[in-house]
Amino acid sequence: MNDTYSKYMHNINLSRCEALGRYIADTGDTVRGAAKVFGVSKSTVHKDITRSLKQENHALYCQVAEILRINKQERHIRGGLATRDKYLELRQEKTAAKEENGKT
Repeated sequence: MNDTYSKYMHNINLSRCEALGRYIADTGDTVRGAAKVFGVSKSTVHKDITRSLKQENHALYCQVAEILRINKQERHIRGGLATRDKYLELRQEKTAAKEENGKT
């Protein structure tokens, strides 16, 4: 496992849902990002946060829920930026290919 995972799972008594909650609270990462770090599915992260964490540590749940709410509001912006970047890269590749063909 990676160092970030180890940092949050060092305490054997700390449940996975609390470790996920602390990670998201500390980093502001998305569900997808947390799933990648912890090696679990997005569904597992979401279930751990919305069900288990809510019962085990309600204060941490409230903190994480706010971060996830903000991430959800920003989701469409990140998607739009990713699409823009994709097409900018394609345009640059096309321009580079045209320039290379023109030189030969």
